[in-house]
Amino acid sequence: MNVLAIGCHPDDVEIACAGTLAKCVKRGDRVVVCHSSSGNLGHVIIPPDELRVIRANEAKKAGSLAGIEVVYGGFDDLEIFDSEDTARDRLVDVIRYANPDFIITHSPDDYMPDHTAVSRLVFDACFTATLPNYNDYEHRYSTPDTPPARLVPVYYMDTLAGVEFNPTEYVDITDEIDLKIKMLECHESQLVWMREHDGIDFADMVRTCSRYRGYQCGAAYAEGFRQCQVYLKGTTKRLLP
Repeated sequence: MNVLAIGCHPDDVEIACAGTLAKCVKRGDRVVVCHSSSGNLGHVIIPPDELRVIRANEAKKAGSLAGIEVVYGGFDDLEIFDSEDTARDRLVDVIRYANPDFIITHSPDDYMPDHTAVSRLVFDACFTATLPNYNDYEHRYSTPDTPPARLVPVYYMDTLAGVEFNPTEYVDITDEIDLKIKMLECHESQLVWMREHDGIDFADMVRTCSRYRGYQCGAAYAEGFRQCQVYLKGTTKRLLP
């Protein structure tokens, strides 16, 4: 299968669903991760132009640990608005390129405006990408000859710390938890700063949240998801690993 995870910032996917994606790779899936935004405003001291490059390299390093292809949506922080055609079309391009059997993205009830905008854009783009006669957009990853995407299920990944998120499906990531944390630790620009200046061990928080989801489903560690329940996005198959 082809799996596409679309997050907002570099490290969002590692926080919420890296264990699941690593498990997908292990079963033979092709996995593509798209970071819609560069994360260039995610530091107090490092300037945006410098941080943009650092975070792109961190994301690629994290993906390489699990055999995941990483692509970039082309936006900077706070530049993503779900009402803009350009934003939708950039995700159409990524979706057609990845040709996914299912998509993972942010919950529409997440805590950050950039996250919720990406969630709504994915909902719009995954339909637009199926239209055969829609091809008037910038092709950064796909080509004008790339076939339209299929209409596929969308799964919403956990919110930060699981706030206001009740999973309907779980993935046992007991065997992947250490890899998940190693992938997260690749994002040094974020984790080191939080440890040294904010006193927050973010990797420990993510591990603890995975443990909590594991308690809910009888696993040592797990990740939780909720399927988007709308017409034609349902399935009779178990797609998550």
